[in-house]
Amino acid sequence: LGLRLHANQLGHGPGVQLGVELGCASVDHCTYLSDDDVAALAASSTVATLLPASDFCTRQPYADGRRLLDAGATVAIATNCNPGSSYTTSMSLCIALAVREMRMTPEEALLAATVGGARPLRRDDVGRLTPGCRADMVVLDAPSYVHLAYRPGVPLVLVAIEHGEVVAGVVT
Repeated sequence: LGLRLHANQLGHGPGVQLGVELGCASVDHCTYLSDDDVAALAASSTVATLLPASDFCTRQPYADGRRLLDAGATVAIATNCNPGSSYTTSMSLCIALAVREMRMTPEEALLAATVGGARPLRRDDVGRLTPGCRADMVVLDAPSYVHLAYRPGVPLVLVAIEHGEVVAGVVT
């Protein structure tokens, strides 16, 4: 999986710079960032993985997703599901928080949850729907993907597909 580092969650520190210097696949949390941290992430292949549900559950400030994206950094969104600080698996909640609190657009948040999530795994066969990829996807019971951001808490997945085969749900 490559190196990953939890960095700058509770305050400013050397974590992000160390993660970039070590060539980590990702630095996770990135709540407190200096201008140098943002520039280092933007100039590197290290992904800034933002964990908005952790910030929500711990009442911490939210990472500045807008600032990272505007600088050209690669951003991922994840749930950080654990019973200590973020006991949720809801990606739609994380997408909604990224839009509302991290100032990302719905499209940017969806890309961070898919392509952005695949990058730290060093995978180019998941996270997007293009020829040669695995064809993992969900079909939403909604007119648009923006409902992931604007209807948090509402179960919108109609069908789950893995390797091009239906694994959950019923196609109507």
